[in-house]
Amino acid sequence: MTLPPSIPDVQSSEDTRQLAINKVGIKSIRHPIRVSDKNRGVQHTIATFNMYVGLPHNFKGTHMSRFVEILNSHEQEMSVENFPAMLKEMVERLEAATGHIEMSFPYFINKAAPVSGVQSLMDYDVTFIGDIADGKITTRLKVVIPVTSLCPCSKKISERGAHNQRSHVTVTARTSKFMWIEEIVALVEREASCELYGLLKRPDEKFVTERAYDNPKFVEDMVRDVAARLNVEPRVLDYIVESENFESIHNHSAYALIERDKTA
Repeated sequence: MTLPPSIPDVQSSEDTRQLAINKVGIKSIRHPIRVSDKNRGVQHTIATFNMYVGLPHNFKGTHMSRFVEILNSHEQEMSVENFPAMLKEMVERLEAATGHIEMSFPYFINKAAPVSGVQSLMDYDVTFIGDIADGKITTRLKVVIPVTSLCPCSKKISERGAHNQRSHVTVTARTSKFMWIEEIVALVEREASCELYGLLKRPDEKFVTERAYDNPKFVEDMVRDVAARLNVEPRVLDYIVESENFESIHNHSAYALIERDKTA
């Protein structure tokens, strides 16, 4: 039997340019995942993965197919719980000292309207971010929470009404212990002019309109109020809070950010 000729491994060949690459890998690959759901136990959704490793200066390239193999090795669905294990597996399989994974997915929470109690789903954009360097793993949870904000200045100077808009408050947090996605969502929604709902009846619409009017918030108020709550949450080690108000009277957004490392 004649053996097939060996196929050269070009990626592992030497590179002489003396330039290491910080991140190299694959972007925007989708895969089914399971996520812990506070009310239903588990939620099945689809995540988009970005997976990278650091490449030493002496290697020409990395083995892109191995990233896909790692995802597919977790049967048909992977879970958030084995996210750190996947980071370790990635750097081991690709013989790298550093690695980075982003796992972004829509997460759904069933909410009851404030007056009628009618049920509907609200979707939130969630990202798990993991880094590994020399065997040390750091993970962060990022949640984008859409809310209503009403302008205090507009309310103060106007005889009739005040302009309001939908806003995105984004919390990126590193925690010492497990935190439910629902906990972060609830924390932010309590500090908004009003929270959002997927479905509202007329009594509900009256309620949320008046609730926002009675609770005006600048973009600065939003990040400060959320940051104040994160400051007293013992499980949160560091955080970034961002708020983007999609202004209804301008063709631009208002934006604010607070960042703090509570361990420093």
